[in-house]
Amino acid sequence: MNPNTEQLSLFGPSPQNPYTISQITRYIKELFDTDFQLQDVWLEGEVSNFSRSAAGHAYFTLKDATASIQCVLWRSVAARQPSLPHNGDTVLAHGRISVYEVQGRYQFYVDALQPAGVGLLYLEFEALKARLAAEGLFAPERKRPLPSFPRCVGVVTSPTGAALRDILHVLSRRFPLTRVLLAPTLVQGNEAPPQIVAALRALQFQPEVDVIIVARGGGSLEELWAFNDERVARAIVASRVPIISGVGHETDFTIADFAADVRAPTPSVAAEIAVPDQAELRNTLRAWERRLAQLMQSKIARERHALKAQIQALRRASPQSRIDVLRQRVDELTRASATHVGHRLALHRERLRACILQLQGMSPYATLARGYAIVRRRESGQVVRSVTQVQTGARLDVRVSDGEFPAAVE
Repeated sequence: MNPNTEQLSLFGPSPQNPYTISQITRYIKELFDTDFQLQDVWLEGEVSNFSRSAAGHAYFTLKDATASIQCVLWRSVAARQPSLPHNGDTVLAHGRISVYEVQGRYQFYVDALQPAGVGLLYLEFEALKARLAAEGLFAPERKRPLPSFPRCVGVVTSPTGAALRDILHVLSRRFPLTRVLLAPTLVQGNEAPPQIVAALRALQFQPEVDVIIVARGGGSLEELWAFNDERVARAIVASRVPIISGVGHETDFTIADFAADVRAPTPSVAAEIAVPDQAELRNTLRAWERRLAQLMQSKIARERHALKAQIQALRRASPQSRIDVLRQRVDELTRASATHVGHRLALHRERLRACILQLQGMSPYATLARGYAIVRRRESGQVVRSVTQVQTGARLDVRVSDGEFPAAVE
């Protein structure tokens, strides 16, 4: 029971503590709502007292020979029905049974309604569905993913139906790069199932086909019955490529829907599922382009910063600064050496000049310049320092300041 619902006393009623009508009614409603069998019910009966409210909801009585039940068909459910029943019609209705607390009565809340004539078809549908499900044909792990960018989409449908036009329109709008290969077939009647199977098999021999759409427009259960055929279901399961089922309207379900890899509520939606949207791809590419530009700018900024750091590190580690210091030091030493050498030369020059002057002062040539002469014996070169060293007739060489001349002693 719903924990928010007021509970009845565990010790039962008493004159001093009686139940209220609301308590009893709410308790009975909880019993109905928590009974699984009452929440999934199929009823067959004759419609009477059918009426619609200003809000669009339908109210009617469903009865058989000995009993009747009040029924409610909400506006949203009524809008999905191909047609609404009339008084006297025998229908097959699905829904749940609950309690309308205001009037304290139980009602049948209908969520699906169809003529009673299709009841046997529906039972056949449910039996085939259960049998194929037991074989694992509908198992989720068997479902194959659809290709992201199909090169070619195979279509199994009537070449003259609106479903094909809708599919072609959607494919050309969303992803015009995809080719479409039509395998025409009947989609209604006794001859339709083998043709659908043949069309599916024909597409298996086309290697360019990446995904197949099996589709037709909406219709009654009888009109859609070709897609409830076991042969069609097994051909879908045996397909080498994924298959999208787009049969009928949103509320229609067929065996093909359960056998297919993906079920679409309409043929148009099947086409939308089969291919990507070029507008979304462009937006994605633009987003990637912007993201790539941002990443490249960030990468360039980081690399530029790293390069500057490496340049600075190289500059700090480079011998160039040391070379510049040593080069300047060489220049300074060269200038100092030149100055020192110049000073040393000047000093030695002065010393040499002094020596020269000293030598000149001690030189015999200086004496000769003052009028003296040097006399040598010619034969021996001996300097004559005394008259005793010469005799008459001796030949002499006389050296004066500006030259030398011969002489003879008389």
